[in-house]
Amino acid sequence: MSTATSTSTGTGSEPGRPQAARKNAQGTKRGRVQQRWLPWAFLAPTIAGMGIFTLLPIVASIALAFFRWDIISAPTFVGFDNFAEVVQDPTVRVSFLNTIVFVVVAVALQLGLALGLAIMVQEKLPAWLRVFFRSAFFFPLILSAASVSIFMRYLFNEQFGVVNWLLSIVGIPAVPWLTTPGGSAAVVILVYVWQNFGFSFLLFIGGLASIPVETYEAASIDGATGWRKHWFVTLPLLSPTTLVASVMAIINALQVFDQPYVLTRGGPGDSTRTAVMVIFESAFQRLEFGQASAIGVILTLIIMAITAAQFRLSKRFVFYQ
Repeated sequence: MSTATSTSTGTGSEPGRPQAARKNAQGTKRGRVQQRWLPWAFLAPTIAGMGIFTLLPIVASIALAFFRWDIISAPTFVGFDNFAEVVQDPTVRVSFLNTIVFVVVAVALQLGLALGLAIMVQEKLPAWLRVFFRSAFFFPLILSAASVSIFMRYLFNEQFGVVNWLLSIVGIPAVPWLTTPGGSAAVVILVYVWQNFGFSFLLFIGGLASIPVETYEAASIDGATGWRKHWFVTLPLLSPTTLVASVMAIINALQVFDQPYVLTRGGPGDSTRTAVMVIFESAFQRLEFGQASAIGVILTLIIMAITAAQFRLSKRFVFYQ
């Protein structure tokens, strides 16, 4: 009797086991699906925002470069005509030349000033003063470039500017800062560098802080002092930071717009007109959106080429610890 009971009991429980196993398998599969798709659900808003506000405008601007469109009439496909007209336009050529000259001078000043001040602050000043200067040098970067340029336009005014008033105290005649090609270019570069060098300064501060003290001590034992210590120790070990700072500085400088537009409107003549200013004028003043897009595509290709060349050359000059 007991044998029969146990046999019947075991037989009755067998149909429930496959069902429970199937439920467990389904629950496990559902959990794996949730784990797989849950991160994408959280990333979906960001991906959608980047696609709508970044990727879509990029694709649209590239496509628009092959059309002639003034918003009012329907777009007309013109192929590479916009690029041909842009290349032949003397104003565009001058603007790109101005931009390249601006980048060379402004980036050299920005990185040189930032590196020199970073070394001085990091080595010569106490900790509480370091905090003060880090904040002070970074502060112009958080200000609006347009508001800073308006303020600087009054400072460098030939008739009632503070700069010429200070020069008159020491007997120097008024300088036409914003009405001559050389003076206006110098003011644009100075204002841009003053407002943007703080970011490079902070990068160099972080790079200097990461250099081991033992490296300087070993260099001192070998007889390296003063500028030799910085030439043979600081600059090589700071080369990765210099690469990052130079790449970001060049990309930003190639897109300069606010300072020359507010300070000089690209003048006198075309002496301070930049590539982005020509894009703005083509699109929103002459309603030539196809040409503006073509200039933007060319500028983007130049930025990509320069950045690729920097990373290519970095294999020779960048030293990683």
